[in-house]
This record gives sequence, structure tokens and C-alpha cells, in this order.
Amino acid sequence: MGTRTVIPFGPQHPVLPEPIHLDLVLEDEKVVEAIPKIGYVHRGFEKLVEKMDFNELVYVADRICGICAFIHSMAYCQGVEAVMSVEVPPRAEFLRTIWSELARLSSHLLWLGLMADAFGFESLFMQSFRIREKIVDMLEEMTGGRIILGVCRVGGVRRDVPNDALADIVRRVKDLGVEMHRLADVFLQDDSVKHRLVGVGVLIRDQAAELGCVGPMLRASGVSRDTRTLGYAAYGSVDFAPIVEKDGDSYARCAVRIRELFQSVDLVAQAASKIPGGEVGVKVSGYPEGEYHSRCEQPRGEVIHYVKGDGTRYLQRYRVRTPTFANIPALLRMLQGCELADVPVLVLTIDPCISCTER
Repeated sequence: MGTRTVIPFGPQHPVLPEPIHLDLVLEDEKVVEAIPKIGYVHRGFEKLVEKMDFNELVYVADRICGICAFIHSMAYCQGVEAVMSVEVPPRAEFLRTIWSELARLSSHLLWLGLMADAFGFESLFMQSFRIREKIVDMLEEMTGGRIILGVCRVGGVRRDVPNDALADIVRRVKDLGVEMHRLADVFLQDDSVKHRLVGVGVLIRDQAAELGCVGPMLRASGVSRDTRTLGYAAYGSVDFAPIVEKDGDSYARCAVRIRELFQSVDLVAQAASKIPGGEVGVKVSGYPEGEYHSRCEQPRGEVIHYVKGDGTRYLQRYRVRTPTFANIPALLRMLQGCELADVPVLVLTIDPCISCTER
């Protein structure tokens, strides 16, 4: 047995986009155990149900995390709408789907850039962020927001987008698909990238299922599970299948997210071509009474928003279970036995969002 040392990794670290904190137990250069510490950026969002009414709380859900913002607000609204038996107009459901997929594109491109930065490929980082910036520009044109969109509300959405503007967005997104193909070729074919990702952090199918993985983490290990197949919003009206890889290593997790880029481009085009006319919101009267678990597919995996109302303007209970929280046990399993130099890459392969996790 070599000399054992304990070194803190995070919460601030040059290659970490999120303030995750791990105590790494090392034998020489090999990690034998990783101990997580949660709570560095805890903000007490769920406690705000005592001070903000259920309509105002949409803005809180929107701010749980910047990258996951829109889908958080949509999941919250879906929960309240289910409790109050509110029927959302079909056009609003399609707009929610389009914005969800654009948010997924933005998130995955951000992750690809951060992953490239983690293993020292700076030009790849720049290219990923250059493409992502164009997606963020589209979101700004459609909603007025670049990161926090603030466009979802109980009963629908706050803004409509004309059909000709949607057609222009589809054309621009498809044009970006050509650039994303060039980006994907580097991530999937370059030998230096493969050297850092192939065979690193292998999580087999049974382990992924046993540890409760969600999202690309789960699908990269061969499990075909995607919350969007439940058909919420307008996902029941578009054709798609979960993206699955079988190797369960860091390269497979990268491949799943890259393939989901092109799937999102297709889903935006499908939703825009099928979007019906009509209103984008209904007036909501009364207060929520009852409880509901709302489930959506974040870029990182399934997110659950639990809402419980007692017939007053303030919710009685509000809880959020985020995909990063679900994937941390698998991260700890992958870190056992890895080299210290691979720790940043493995942490990033779960696409950590500590703002979501700690709230």
C-alpha cells in the first residue's frame, strides 16, 4: 500500500465550471475514495414558498440554475397546472418544447466547450462557445432573455413567436447543424480527445441502473430511458427515440450529448412545422390545492418538481430533485481507482450543476 493523502478538490478549481467539493483520498496518484461535501452554494429556494405566492414562484424556479433555467420553470408550471386542472393551449405547449430543445442545445454546447478546456484543447473550447452564442442569440430574439428566459407562466407562456420568425429560427438552427458536424468530428475522431476519454470512468449498465443514474449518464451505459417519451408539453406530437450508447465510458457520454445536439435540431424543426395557431396562455383563477410530481428531461437528465398546495396563494411544500444529485453516486463510483489527472474529466462527464443540486 502506498502513502495515503487527502487532498481537497474544489469548490474553486481552474477546470471546474461548478463549485463541487470533493475530498480525494489518494494512494500515490490513484484515487481510492472520493467524499463529497454539499452545501457550498445553498440558497434556500424551497423555503421561499412561505413568502412568495405560487405565480411569483415561477421566477424562483427559473433561477434555480442558469443553464437549466427554462426547463425548471416549465416543470414547476406543469406541476401547478396539474394540481389546478389548468389546460394549457396547444401552441404554448409547442413553444415550450421548442425553447426546451434550444436550451438543450445551449447546455450541451456549453458542456462540450468545458470538456475541451478540461483536457487542454483550447481552440475546441472556443469553437463550441462560438456556436453556442448563436443559439443564445436566438433565445434572446424569441424571449427577450439569453439565459434566464422568464417566459413560462402557469397557464402557458408570456410571449408568442410568429410563424415566419419560427421558420427563420429553424433555418438558422439547421445551418448551425453543419458547423456542429465539424465540431462533432473533432470530439469523436481526434486521437488526443480519444486518449483522454476512451475507457476512462467506465460505468456498466447494471451499475448505472443500480446507482439511479439519469440522462446521458444512464443512456451512455446502454439504458434507453428519457423522460421526454412520457409525452409532456408537445413531445407526444413529435417523433424521436432516446439516444443510447453502450460502452459506458467518458467517450460514450460525450457521444450521447453530441448525438443529442442533432436530435434537438430535428425536434425544433418538427415542433415548428406542426405548431398550431391560437392563444399562448389562459387566465388562471383560484389557488392550488393538492399535490403533484412534475417530471421533465433536463439536458443532464430527469428533474422532478414536487408541489403541494393547501388552497391558499402560498404553496405548502415545494421540493426539487435534480439530475446532478441523482448522478453524484455514480461519479463517486467512477472516481474510485482512477488517476488523479482524470478527476476533472470524470467530474465533467456527469455535466455537474451544483446550483441545481444545492439550490
